[in-house]
Amino acid sequence: MAKGIKILTEHINTPGIETFEVYKKSGGYAAVEKVIKKMTPEEVVEEVKKSGVRGRGGAGFPMGMKWSFLAKPEGVPRYLVCNADESEPGTFKDHFLMKSIPHLLIEGMIVSSFALGAHKSFIYVRGELMYVIRILEKAIEEAKAAGYLGKNILGSGYDLELVVQPGGGAYICGEETALLESLEGKRGNPRNKPPFPAVKGLYQSPTVVNNVESIANTPWIINNGGDAYAALGIGRSTGTKLISASGHIKNPGVYEIELGLPVEEFLYSDEFLGGIRDGHHLKAVVAGGSSVPILPANLFLKTANGEDRLMSYESLSDGGFASGTMLGSGGFIAMDETTCIVRNTWNFSRFYHHESCGQCSPCREGTGWMEKVLHRIEHGHGNMRDIDLLVDVAKKIEGNTICPLGDAAAWPVASAIRHFRDEFEWHVKYPKEATMKGAVYVKEEVLV
Repeated sequence: MAKGIKILTEHINTPGIETFEVYKKSGGYAAVEKVIKKMTPEEVVEEVKKSGVRGRGGAGFPMGMKWSFLAKPEGVPRYLVCNADESEPGTFKDHFLMKSIPHLLIEGMIVSSFALGAHKSFIYVRGELMYVIRILEKAIEEAKAAGYLGKNILGSGYDLELVVQPGGGAYICGEETALLESLEGKRGNPRNKPPFPAVKGLYQSPTVVNNVESIANTPWIINNGGDAYAALGIGRSTGTKLISASGHIKNPGVYEIELGLPVEEFLYSDEFLGGIRDGHHLKAVVAGGSSVPILPANLFLKTANGEDRLMSYESLSDGGFASGTMLGSGGFIAMDETTCIVRNTWNFSRFYHHESCGQCSPCREGTGWMEKVLHRIEHGHGNMRDIDLLVDVAKKIEGNTICPLGDAAAWPVASAIRHFRDEFEWHVKYPKEATMKGAVYVKEEVLV
């Protein structure tokens, strides 16, 4: 891991940190003791609001504000649900955190549940990660045996049951209302909103759904104060962020960075990604998981105004979709000049077509059309009209579905054509060359 401030990964390499005993000796569960013995739920919520921490699952909505929306009707249970489904291509930081230091998430769940007045909370884990589910269940049993879970936690009178639920094996279940439907034993179809989960969520009761990384931040915030967390980062992008880095880089892996780190330093410093593999040049970057707009290298390193781009919510989105992208879930994928943008876009479209729940016709039909047209272009059977057809279909999907999966499917296609249209045209004009093994169109001016 890289040097610098570490909130989530400070003890990640400590031998035995996955056990209760070692985690406790490293300062673990101090936040639980503090909130249970010295704080009110309202005070915990206030610290999280002061921290400015934003949802780390992709949306980036202020976590404390989301908590404050939770309805509190008399006699009605409230629930906290941790979204650990993490099925976004290019994103694997929550998986890394849960398997490496499970008690950090368990402690965060206890702190957050106390703040929200929840007495039963759930961790909804991607169904393919059964070994991670076993790790979490073992950590829960250890915490319960030590008196930090179950009835009358630390003699306070506060009760909390924590349940780990395997996911339904579908990307759509990462959308919070589809997750709740799946958790209730139903098909994972997103719900119409309003009502929002904060009013009617799990079992029609007030519910907060937060990402693994978001919840794992709460122990540090409680131990050090919301103001200390807000002092890290830059502007409204406070604190640190886990980045899942993959692609044509020298040092792939999970990195915890302070938000506001210059993109160029993150990409080329030996402390972080170490640059593009030897003998190659950066061509394009997907900064926040497959659903965010792709950017050519020149626009990724610099904004349209020529300013250095930073690893923050605001800087990456500078210029809107015309020249910017999104931090998203932090799934950072770097591509060199050997990457075929058309093939990459087709591959993403295959995924979104396969994972569409089919509830909304623009997404159900549109993702299929985009996959078919992209397949046609990639395999040498396309025509120039197909390129504009893809743009048109993407526009008709975007903003016209119940959940964001439609947008997630449309943005990669629209941005790829916006920035690499000449590559799509090359596939149409020279189908034989484009379909030759290893053939890739390279426009020198976009390489860095």
